[in-house]
Amino acid sequence: MKKYLVSSKEMKEYDRNTIEYFGVPSVALMERAAMSAAEEIRARFPAGKERVLIVAGCGNNGGDGIALGRMLGQDGFDVDFCLIGDRERCSGETKTQLEIVEKYGYFLQSKIENKEYDIIVDALFGIGLSRKLEGEFAEAVRQMNKRNAFICSIDMPSGIHTDSGEVMGEAVQADLTVTFAFEKIGHWRYPGRQYAGEVICRNIGITPESFLGCPPEVYTLSGAADERMPKRYGGGNKGSFGKVLVIAGNVNMSGACELCAKSVYRMGAGMVKIMTPEENRIIVQANIPEALLSPYRIKHEETGETLEELHKLLEKEMEWADCIVIGPGIGKGMESYALLEQVITGGEKPLVIDADGLNMLAESHKLKELLAERGKRVQNTVLTPHLAEFSRLYGCLLDEAKKDIFHRVKEMAKTYGCVAVCKDAGTAVATPKGMEIYWNTAGNDGMATAGMGDVLAGVIGGLLSQGMEAGKAAVLGVYIHGLAGDLAAGEKGKYALMAGDVINCLGSITKQGNG
Repeated sequence: MKKYLVSSKEMKEYDRNTIEYFGVPSVALMERAAMSAAEEIRARFPAGKERVLIVAGCGNNGGDGIALGRMLGQDGFDVDFCLIGDRERCSGETKTQLEIVEKYGYFLQSKIENKEYDIIVDALFGIGLSRKLEGEFAEAVRQMNKRNAFICSIDMPSGIHTDSGEVMGEAVQADLTVTFAFEKIGHWRYPGRQYAGEVICRNIGITPESFLGCPPEVYTLSGAADERMPKRYGGGNKGSFGKVLVIAGNVNMSGACELCAKSVYRMGAGMVKIMTPEENRIIVQANIPEALLSPYRIKHEETGETLEELHKLLEKEMEWADCIVIGPGIGKGMESYALLEQVITGGEKPLVIDADGLNMLAESHKLKELLAERGKRVQNTVLTPHLAEFSRLYGCLLDEAKKDIFHRVKEMAKTYGCVAVCKDAGTAVATPKGMEIYWNTAGNDGMATAGMGDVLAGVIGGLLSQGMEAGKAAVLGVYIHGLAGDLAAGEKGKYALMAGDVINCLGSITKQGNG
């Protein structure tokens, strides 16, 4: 299922559209938000007798929290209220909620008192924070984190930037975040993802109709992946399900081509041919006997004859293939450069460039120009850099790439006419013409180990070979890779997770996609 992740600006616009265009009263949205959060807390504390502290700010997030506290109090919870900030600066809706709870006999604290609580509701800032927390607000966050209590944040943990997931000086470490209408980007970008705890999104009446023609820029996928897999024809054969040429591995680097080729097969491709140095022949044939092999020799002297032989061999193999994957473990030698140049210029079949292929691109102005020229003819190239490779290819510092990843991944896609897949703790995918960006929320930190990128390149190549459009193949490939990583982590544990474990779980993720 496609699921939008919204920015602070987008969410405020959709909230305003719901109120001003559709005429839904703001107070009705606030009451529904409070009721939704109250239901989530009641579900986790069914006894309904726990001591609760509501820590509210002056904005509408504070009003959500005050209304929530009133509802919990009426259900039997022992509730205290604390307003941080100048009451005169509160929003109109929050002032109304404060007046309501005072009429019910509640007293408002101006700072967090030294009492024990079972539950703390963080309703300080929500999605509106744009500067670092200081003074009484930072102190309130520190006090909440110090208590041995279950913390429920309303919409966004206070101190986490809604768009970047950054910690703005101090941040609430929530056990549960109840958000409304749509999940926010900062829930799924690190370090915000670690601060949000369990994220529950509730419908309060702000729906896609409130986009009014301006949908969010970022989306993710959830649920099963099998329905998105390429359809299989019962009368097909190994040649009709896709033939993939994997150009990978170097002397003493056979593992990369094995991981990549096995992943291609696990995604349903009918045939895989591995083009790798002669030295890898025996070990590759022993470890992946299903694959065809096209070995070549590496010669150290720079002779035209060597490259001419290599050119003829690759020309023949490219004619055979439906899709080409190049880069895993090939190094940056003369032969590797020649192979990369030829696959970029020598045809228009779908192409995945990974690892050393990306490093050679980053170091060669000529290769980048050739790739951009290819992108003007066909837009079926997929680049799969991790963040460091991405920053080298883009031409920026790593921290700059990480902070502004959505803009930069779109720029790379447009510059080269390719699908750009930037891999990090979260992975972003952009297409050259698409306005949307995919942000992957599957996967786990156990996948931060050697060989995972080789697996992903093979997964995407396998999908491309079966006729899937490049952008869809990249998005689905990243998602399936993450789901398989989560399944493998459940079986092996994150500490023990290896790339081969992910390959072994690919079939479980895709096994029903055989329509």
